[in-house]
Amino acid sequence: MVESTITDETAEGTDTCCTPPGDIDSDAMATDLQLLTAMGNDTRYELLRRTANADDGVCVCDLEAAVGVSQSAVSQALSRLYTAGLVTRRKEGSWRYYEPTETTAALLETLDDLRGTHE
Repeated sequence: MVESTITDETAEGTDTCCTPPGDIDSDAMATDLQLLTAMGNDTRYELLRRTANADDGVCVCDLEAAVGVSQSAVSQALSRLYTAGLVTRRKEGSWRYYEPTETTAALLETLDDLRGTHE
């Protein structure tokens, strides 16, 4: 939590100018920034949207063809989304499938609502 007071030095001494509004929870802010940073790339955002629109998880190979970037780029992007808690992953044989988390569903729904396109 960050709290400070802005002061102004005058000839008569120190006067309190103002106190910044509200407290900031540093941990919550760090978590929010991690989520927003993970979503703040064209490829990662498109992968997140495509993963959210899939019925039962999406394989890297399916996403590679849909997004038009290399398998390596898709894997790295999904790894970043996984680390941020925006997708889950499961392994079936030699394939790895990704699904959106509840956090992702809520974030995307909020974005849709803000854009006025939520159905």
